[in-house]
Amino acid sequence: MKQKFAQIRAQFPILQQTENGHSLVYLDNGATSQKPERVIKAIDDYYRWQNANVHRGVYGLSERATELYEGAREVSRTFLNAKSTREIVFVRGVTEAINLVAQSWARSNLQAGDEIIITEMEHHSNIVPWQLLRDQIGIRLSVLRINQRGEVCMNALKGMVSEKTKLIATTQMSNALGSINPVKEMAAIAHSVGAKILVDGAQATPHMTVDVQDIDCDFYALSGHKMYGPTGIGVLYAKEALLEAMPPYQGGGDMIYSVTFDKTEYNVLPYKFEAGTPHIEGAIGLAEAMRFLNDIGLSDVAAYEAELLAYATERLKQIEGLRIIGEAEHKGGVLSFIIDGVHPHDMATLMDQDGIAVRASHHCAMPVMQHFNVPATVRASFGVYNSFDDIDRLVTSIEEAKEMLL
Repeated sequence: MKQKFAQIRAQFPILQQTENGHSLVYLDNGATSQKPERVIKAIDDYYRWQNANVHRGVYGLSERATELYEGAREVSRTFLNAKSTREIVFVRGVTEAINLVAQSWARSNLQAGDEIIITEMEHHSNIVPWQLLRDQIGIRLSVLRINQRGEVCMNALKGMVSEKTKLIATTQMSNALGSINPVKEMAAIAHSVGAKILVDGAQATPHMTVDVQDIDCDFYALSGHKMYGPTGIGVLYAKEALLEAMPPYQGGGDMIYSVTFDKTEYNVLPYKFEAGTPHIEGAIGLAEAMRFLNDIGLSDVAAYEAELLAYATERLKQIEGLRIIGEAEHKGGVLSFIIDGVHPHDMATLMDQDGIAVRASHHCAMPVMQHFNVPATVRASFGVYNSFDDIDRLVTSIEEAKEMLL
C-alpha cells in the first residue's frame, strides 16, 4: 500500500518543489487539494485543442466541447451512483449548491414555523444560507448538538424531528474535526417524518465511496477542488422529481428554452439550473479528477488514509501539552489540535519555515470552536499524496516550534 501511494505522490508537480529550503509537506487538504498532472493536462488540452462554447454551436469544435462537457456529467453521475444525468447539476461548489437548494426548493416549499435541522459541526456554508432563509420567510433553525468527542447524538435527533421538520442539512464529514456522520441513518430519520435531507459532501468525496441511492439522500453536494479537481466547479445531485418541481435559481443563457417579453419557457433538466456559459474546463477537470480517484480505488484511499490518521494520532498524543480536538469513533483524515500556551497562528507560521503547510484558523466552523472553547486550532488534513514521512516531519516541526514559543 505504501509503495502504491508513493507512486501516486509523484504525479503531483507542485509537491516536487521546496518551501523555505525544505521539500513541501502539504497538509491543508481540508481547504483545497493539489492537482495531479492528468487533471492539469485535461484542462490544458481543452484550451489548446477543444475550446468552444457548448450546446449552441453546430460546428465540429463546439460539438466536441459539448461531448466533453456532457461526458463529465456522466462521469459525475457514475461517481455518485445517481440514476440519471438529469439529477446532476453543475455548480461552482458546495456553497452555491446549498444556496440553490435554499432559495429554490426550500423557499418554494417551506413557510413560517417550519423547521430545518443542522448540526453543530457544520461549515458556515451550511449555516448561513439557512439563516438567510429564516430571515426571509420565518422558518425555525434548530441545531443538533455534538458531544465532547465531536459526534452527533442520534438519539437526540430522533427526539428533535417532528411534523414541522422539513429538512435535515448535515455534513457527511466535518472539515474541522474529521467526524464522519451516519448520513444514511439520518436520511431514514428525516424521511420518517416526511422531511428531506441535504448532505454536504465536500470533505467526504475525496476520501470514501459515495452512493446517493444507498444513502437515499434528497440532495448531495460536492466541490471539485477538494477532490484533486479545479476550483469553481462542483455538483449538486438532487432527486429528479424535486428538481422538476423547483423553480430556477438564476436566469439567462442555457437555462432557457424560449424567451419573449411576455414570458420565458425554461429548459429541461439539468440545464434549468445552469444559467450562462458554464465552467466547461472545470467540468472536464472534475471528471478527470473523479477518474483519477476511481483508478486508485476509493476503498484503498480510505484504508491508506486510516493508516495515516492512526499513526499521526499516536505520534501527536506523545507531545506534552498537545490536545486533539475531535476524537470521534468514525473519523476521516483530519487532526485538529491545540498546544497549551501557544496560539495556533504562531505555531503554523513557524511550521511554514520547515516547509510544513497546515491550517490555523476556525476553519469556517466557528460554532465548533465555540463548543470546544478555543479560538482556533492547528489542522493537519491528509490526502492521497501524504506519507508517513510527512507525519514524522510534522511531529518534528511541532516539537521545534513548541520549544521556540514556550
